[in-house]
Amino acid sequence: MKTVAVLYGGISAEREVSLNSGTQVIAALREAGFTVRPIDAGADLGAIIAALTPAPDVVFNALHGRFGEDGAIQGVLDWMGIPYTHSGVRASALAMDKEAARAVFVAAELPVAAGRAIDIAELAAGDPIPAPYVVKPLNEGSSVGVTIIRRGDNNRLRLLRDWRWGDRALVEEFIPGRELTVGVMGSRALAVTEIVAAHDFYDYDSKYADGGSHHLVPAPVHEAATARALEMAVAAHRALGCRGASRADFRYDDTQGEPGRLVLLEVNTQPGMTRTSLLPEQAAHAGISFPQLCAWMVENASCRA
Repeated sequence: MKTVAVLYGGISAEREVSLNSGTQVIAALREAGFTVRPIDAGADLGAIIAALTPAPDVVFNALHGRFGEDGAIQGVLDWMGIPYTHSGVRASALAMDKEAARAVFVAAELPVAAGRAIDIAELAAGDPIPAPYVVKPLNEGSSVGVTIIRRGDNNRLRLLRDWRWGDRALVEEFIPGRELTVGVMGSRALAVTEIVAAHDFYDYDSKYADGGSHHLVPAPVHEAATARALEMAVAAHRALGCRGASRADFRYDDTQGEPGRLVLLEVNTQPGMTRTSLLPEQAAHAGISFPQLCAWMVENASCRA
């Protein structure tokens, strides 16, 4: 029987999300028959390494955000020679860095929104690209810090005043229409889900607050758009060099009719892992239970060592 250490919690802005994911994964892995060693990963790296000694057979990485999905903990686990779930150092670092990921997608000829990385101070002088546009921290997940700037509003200077995510940001045109997402397991795209958010867009509260959004799976979109979204999700997974499971997020502009314009926003290498999260929901739609999904991730774990 394999011993699986579940790393969860962490020290990023997404700690509560990770605690929720980890708690659900721990229960599912026990249900699947694994011996589970929960590890709440705090700021003391030495304590994390000590908790991983003796080494488990596999680490289930249920961390989110900085240090959990940006290649940092992946490098530690590679160094220790412990197989772990989800993507390795390079893919994790690329996907977490929105500017780098965007360059990879462009090179792979995947459609992205018009935009560029800026020094955040540029907002003081005016709009860096025509409004409406979206401002995103370069290295945060779960839509942390994401803001839409519209023509005539006062959000630009307010955002600059309250900004706390480093000196640089990504600005991209705002794509009207619908929010779609596709989960990938290995080389298989699972389904297309439409996310209907209670707010203006799929922000942090929409993702995690009760009633913040609801999911339509399969998404009620044109069959050509469905096929293209499935294809693009796998292509983006491969372009970044992901392994295990990932989730690609899209905007789908059908305001001029269907099939509309499909734009790749990002790839999440550490999708949420509660039973009602998007990836497990799509897996269930494909006939894969939550314990089966978690067990598949464990069986497909690896490390660079």
